[in-house]
Amino acid sequence: MDFEFTEDQRLLRDSLGRLLADRYGFEQRRGYAAEAEGWSREMWSAYAELGILGLPFAEADGGFGGGAVETMMVMEALGGALSLEPYLSTVVVGGALLRHGADAELRASLVPGIAAGETLLAFAHTEPQSRYDLGDVQTTARRDGASWVIDGRKGVVLHGDSADRLLVTARSAGGSRDRDGVGVFLVDADAPGVSRHGYRTMDGGRAAEILFSGARAEAVLGEPEHGLPLAERAADEAIAALAAEAVGAMEAANALTLDYLKTRKQFGVAIGSFQAVQHRAADMMMELEQVRSMTLYAAMMAGEDDADERRRAMSAVKNKLGRASRRFGQDAVQLHGGIGVTMEYAVGHYFARLTAIDLMFGDADRHLQLLGEAGGLIAVA
Repeated sequence: MDFEFTEDQRLLRDSLGRLLADRYGFEQRRGYAAEAEGWSREMWSAYAELGILGLPFAEADGGFGGGAVETMMVMEALGGALSLEPYLSTVVVGGALLRHGADAELRASLVPGIAAGETLLAFAHTEPQSRYDLGDVQTTARRDGASWVIDGRKGVVLHGDSADRLLVTARSAGGSRDRDGVGVFLVDADAPGVSRHGYRTMDGGRAAEILFSGARAEAVLGEPEHGLPLAERAADEAIAALAAEAVGAMEAANALTLDYLKTRKQFGVAIGSFQAVQHRAADMMMELEQVRSMTLYAAMMAGEDDADERRRAMSAVKNKLGRASRRFGQDAVQLHGGIGVTMEYAVGHYFARLTAIDLMFGDADRHLQLLGEAGGLIAVA
């Protein structure tokens, strides 16, 4: 199998890398985090000019026709910069829901605005009781004439406080944990009946608690009673993207750690000369390379149409990602000593982001359980 990037892919990687190197240093990031929305609209416009906001959408819909590999490259670069912008929520997750669930008319109305940086999306799926179960939905959707009315509460909606449109899972039929009866609905974030409370997350990002009280949906993606497979597919593509982001974060934290080991002195010599420290650094490199390999696997499996096979693959990826990134982050912080946990130094922020990535769409333990229930990575008939 050929793992070499094409010329266009290398051009994309290099262009985005230069942009982030010039405009997304750690101190610049702190400035973006202090802005009203917790991220930079100026950088979002720069992403739009570079073309990465329309990357995964078909050219016929106003996008650039990229795939999982291109998304992996972008997320890896954003991970290395600790980017705060809503790329995951708008382009990766929201984009997946639109690409796989929206009709041509709805895609035509939304994709050009997303690609231009004018429209932001957020996926509202988590509820107080649901934990990691996408099918545990108590928010309701009831018909009112030709439209749907949404009632319920969603939590930890990534960038839900700045989104223009919300993609909401709601139950149109059945019990609270039935697989059938869940739909994905498009709701204007400023519609009557929608109230949002935004807050900063522990990794420096943004999320929101959202209450729907008689909010009227603009559209339904796919069938209103069979939307759970669509939500699961979007979650699988998000896992592949998060793995790539983790690789970028781990690479950057690894570089910081190696530089520190070469310059920090103890007993008159660089601490990197101590054999025990070298062993820890070698362990970090091994964890990084294992996550990188799983990320390539995730990128290959993200487009798999067999839902069971794709879900098994993503559970294997997420389990390895969570365990490896936790050990990696702990080692990176410990090798730095006290400076590793200060807000003024980047390595602790990388660890915080890696911890958040582990928790998104199911942590390592959750996916180990799912993988076991599925009979392992390769199902035996």
